[in-house]
Amino acid sequence: MTTLQPHPTSADALAALPDATRARVERLAAAADERGLGLFLVGGPVRDLLLGRPLRDADLTATAPIGSLPGVDTEALAHAAALPGDRVVSHGRFGTVRIELPAGVTLDVATVRSETYAAPGALPDVAAGTLEQDLRRRDFTLNALALALNAKASADGALIDPGGGVADLATGELRVFHAASFRDDPTRAFRAARFAARLGFTLARESRSALRSALRSGAFGAVSGERFAAELEKLFTEADPVRALALLHEWHVLPALEPGLTLPRAALGPLRRLPRATVANRGEAPVRPWVVGLMVWLSALPVPLARRTLARLAIRGAIATRIAGFARTRETVVRALSAARGRAAIDAALRPLPVEELSALLAWAPAGERRRIERHAAEDRELVLPVTGDDLIAAGLAGPEIGRALARIRAALLDRAIATREEALLLARELAAGARRENAKPGAGAARRRRKPNALPRRRPQ
Repeated sequence: MTTLQPHPTSADALAALPDATRARVERLAAAADERGLGLFLVGGPVRDLLLGRPLRDADLTATAPIGSLPGVDTEALAHAAALPGDRVVSHGRFGTVRIELPAGVTLDVATVRSETYAAPGALPDVAAGTLEQDLRRRDFTLNALALALNAKASADGALIDPGGGVADLATGELRVFHAASFRDDPTRAFRAARFAARLGFTLARESRSALRSALRSGAFGAVSGERFAAELEKLFTEADPVRALALLHEWHVLPALEPGLTLPRAALGPLRRLPRATVANRGEAPVRPWVVGLMVWLSALPVPLARRTLARLAIRGAIATRIAGFARTRETVVRALSAARGRAAIDAALRPLPVEELSALLAWAPAGERRRIERHAAEDRELVLPVTGDDLIAAGLAGPEIGRALARIRAALLDRAIATREEALLLARELAAGARRENAKPGAGAARRRRKPNALPRRRPQ
């Protein structure tokens, strides 16, 4: 049994919110009262409040006065509550708006809606509805909770729980609302795995039966790869992605995504290291956890299966090539690392890797190589040379000689052969002198001409 916070109130919810978010929610509640509207905190934030977990965001629903038309102008409500510097963005025809705060925090306000599904796996048809209909369209009972935030909403009761979500929270169970839930929307299986892993909950027996029924019906085949990819993207941001993947494996969801797809034992350790393996991004492209996660997971599978899985997820182009090719990259770089002697050799093996491959390698590599990767990422990857290309030109170097000299200076710094700008310039002058001696040798010009590629390709014989 899970201990829950008893009888939470609107004051409890406001106190649990971050300061910036609380100020806007208080203004929204006041503006809703002025307009005769009810304002409710809904979904995950109510669940987390009951569990005593910190609230990072606030999902809000506005309801019209009893007996009036269902329409609610949430955009006007949001503008009334926004502070200078906030940005109000409207989404969709059902009154969903987002208040974007200057600190990067967002606040979502929606109206109540109902959903129907024309076919298994199809996107829902959405229409205006009641608060209970809006809660019952959600994935699990523990997310179908609403807490009144203002006086106009409190007439409906402080806590709205149409599906027994509070009882399921207390027993640690995930429960869908009806037997066709996973058939209507198979992506709910991925959300079930994420919530179960995050909260330490189990999927209720009748919900497991509903999932098995959806798998037998073939409903997963009707869902687009992009929708499954979006769920995996969220999964790899979880604190314990391997637990969520293990549940999908246990529930036989993975082969429904792509025949033969599994979670190999060899991938478990690297996947567990994922949350600690992300290399700090310093001036490179942002690290995408889902890219690193797929590299780690799929590299433990046969390459043809990895490629088919990426195609099923609608992941194509250069990113698919990188993910599918990581197994070979990993083997090549680990061999180079094990043979490397000195920091310059380690740098030469690791520096060409994009930061996402480096993060995946950190999750996969043996312990000794992991220490080398961590030191490279923390100390050597962002090494700033004490000389520039202009310095080398002034020393007498030109063309490709400059790039080779910069590489030699970098290696010398890493191996502690030099330490200062003066020593780097001295090495540059020595390299320039060596280049001049090489160029002065008899036949050097002819040799260079032989090495130089033709400006124009030769015509093939017809």
